[in-house]
Amino acid sequence: MGRSPCCEKGHTNKGAWSKEEDERLIAYITAHGEGCWRSLPKAAGLLRCGKSCRLRWINYLRPDLKRGNFTQLEDQLIIKLHTLLGNKWSLIAGRLPGRTDNEIKNYWNTHLRKKLLSRGIDPATHMPLNQTSKQEECCPDLNLELTISPPRDHPHQLQQSFSSGTSSSTATA
Repeated sequence: MGRSPCCEKGHTNKGAWSKEEDERLIAYITAHGEGCWRSLPKAAGLLRCGKSCRLRWINYLRPDLKRGNFTQLEDQLIIKLHTLLGNKWSLIAGRLPGRTDNEIKNYWNTHLRKKLLSRGIDPATHMPLNQTSKQEECCPDLNLELTISPPRDHPHQLQQSFSSGTSSSTATA
C-alpha cells in the first residue's frame, strides 16, 4: 500500500552535489519550469531522486534566494511572526522573501531563541520568564507597526495588526 519509491535506490547518487549536476538542474528548470519532481531527474539526465532535486533547488539554487546574514528588521519580524504563528516556519518564510523555512527555523533555534532567553523572555510564550510584566514591556525594541496579510498563493486569510499595545486578529478559512 502507499506510494511506490520515487527512484531505484541502486541507481541514484547520494551525498554532495557536483557543479555539473547543479548546472543540469538549473538549466532544466530554467527551460521547463519546476513541474513534476518525480519525473524531473530522468528528464534532466540526473541520477538523483526527485526529492533530492526539489530540496537542492528550493534551498540552494533558486535565483531569488537571499544569501548572507539576517538583518535586524528580519530578526524583529521573525520574532513578531513567531509570537503570532508559533513554529509554522513555512508561513513565516512566506513573509520573508528570499528566505527558506528551513533557514528561518535553523536561525530561530541557533540565534533568536537564545537572544530572547538572554533578555529574560520565554521563546515559547514570548512572555517574561518572571511573569511580572506585560508582553509589550518585554520587547520594547519590537514596537514596530506590522500588518500581516497572506501570500498571494496562500488560500487562508490571516491578518494581524500591531501598534502601541492593541492587536486584532481575524482568520478566515
